[in-house]
Formats: sequence, structure tokens, C-alpha cells
Amino acid sequence: MSFALKESEGTWAMVTGASSGFGAAYAKRLAALGYSLVLHGRDTDRLQALADDLQAEHKCRVETLQADLASDEGIARAVQAADRPGLRILVNNAGYGDPGLFQEREVEAFIAMQKVHNEAAVRLAHVAVRRMLEQGSGAVVNVASVAAWLPGRGSVMYYATKAFLNAFSRSLAADLHGTGVVVQSLCPGLTHTGFHDAGKPAYLDKSRTPRWLWMECDTVVDFSLRMLGRGRVVQIPGVVNRIFAWVGGHDWLYRRLVGNVRKK
Repeated sequence: MSFALKESEGTWAMVTGASSGFGAAYAKRLAALGYSLVLHGRDTDRLQALADDLQAEHKCRVETLQADLASDEGIARAVQAADRPGLRILVNNAGYGDPGLFQEREVEAFIAMQKVHNEAAVRLAHVAVRRMLEQGSGAVVNVASVAAWLPGRGSVMYYATKAFLNAFSRSLAADLHGTGVVVQSLCPGLTHTGFHDAGKPAYLDKSRTPRWLWMECDTVVDFSLRMLGRGRVVQIPGVVNRIFAWVGGHDWLYRRLVGNVRKK
């Protein structure tokens, strides 16, 4: 089923985690296409600065929402913001990294991540899909990760919640088949978004990783929007990431390759 990105008057898109990275890139792309926007984020100053820039450049309507999706109250506020006529695109992008061995962390940290990555995405999709069905067209994009196929020592809930988003997206797409509402699970790998920058919990020293492993944020978002409704729910940008996902999906192969690397 194809999906036309072309907007009409009164058409809205909602993006969670929009103050930086993929979320900001989606917001800029959708504003350029003429959508009115609901932008969620935790960094109020960055979120408002983005909203001001988009309104000035594209003359579009932008509403902002600061809410903690790890809380019931924050999720409820986000759901209320999504429940509006004309909502045509929902991007469930909010997420974060919080490394640490499972047995050494308090369980509340894992439940909080599950609420942000999974519960918030499910509740937002539920209200958004109902609005989309009213108009016979819409798209839900769940930003997962190539990590969904990999075992993640030291980040057990991050990897597990991204795998859930994949399964949820595929099953939701089956429920919505033929309705005009499409679903995508976007599974990027290492990307220049700020997620791995110094000072962030998921910090990676980029000087110690090959440049060919990394993709640009705008390239990934353009790929996501271009592939909406192209028939495949799970979309993995980049050949390298597709190889990682394929290897990770074969546990015997993954264990053999990782084992060989560790012995060197």
C-alpha cells in the first residue's frame, strides 16, 4: 500500500523526542512539506527554539509539549495532544540509552525505559490510529534500532524494547491492512544524532569506530519517509546495518563471529 506524503489544509504530524536527533530531523522535513506540527521533547529551550525556527521558515503551525514519558501523567498529556482531527503522521521517536548490567541496576530504571520506548508508543499509536481511520489515511513510524536483532550486554532493556517495537509494528500493520493507514519500524544503526556524544549515557568514542559504520541523521530520515507504505514494515537504512541485522538474526552465526573477535 502506497502512502502519499502530500499534506492538505489542517493536516497534523506529531513527533516525540523532537528536540534533537531523528526527532528534529523529522520535524524539519515535515514542516517543509507543509504539515502543522505537535512536537514533544524534554528539553524545553531546544524544543521551543526548533519550533520558532520552523514557524519562521515554513510559516507552519507548531505546538510544543514538554512531558516525561516515563510517567503516567506525561504519557496522558502526550496522548491528549495526539487526539485531534487531522492527525495524519505519528513518529514515535522518544528514547534514550541507559547502560548498566541488569543485575547491578534497580528495576525501576528498566521499567522507566519500557514506559518511554514501549508503553508511550502503544498508547500514542492507539489514539492516533483511530483518528487516522476517520480520514482513511495515515502513517505511524516507530523508531526502533538495528539493535533489535542483537543481544545487548549492558543495555538489556534498550535492545529488548527496540525488539518489541519491531514486533508491535509488524502486527499493527497486519491489523491495519487495507485501511489506508500504514506502519513502519525504522531500524537505524550508528547515526550522527547526538545520542552517542560526550556527556550522554550512551557515549561512544567516535574516533575508535570506523567512519563507514556511521550514517547521517538527515539521510536516515529521508530514507524513512521515502519508504513509507512501500510494502515492507521493517526498514533498515544502509547496507552495513542490514548485514548486522541479518547476522544478529542467526544466533549461532552471531555467537561464532563475536567469539572469534574476542579471541583475537
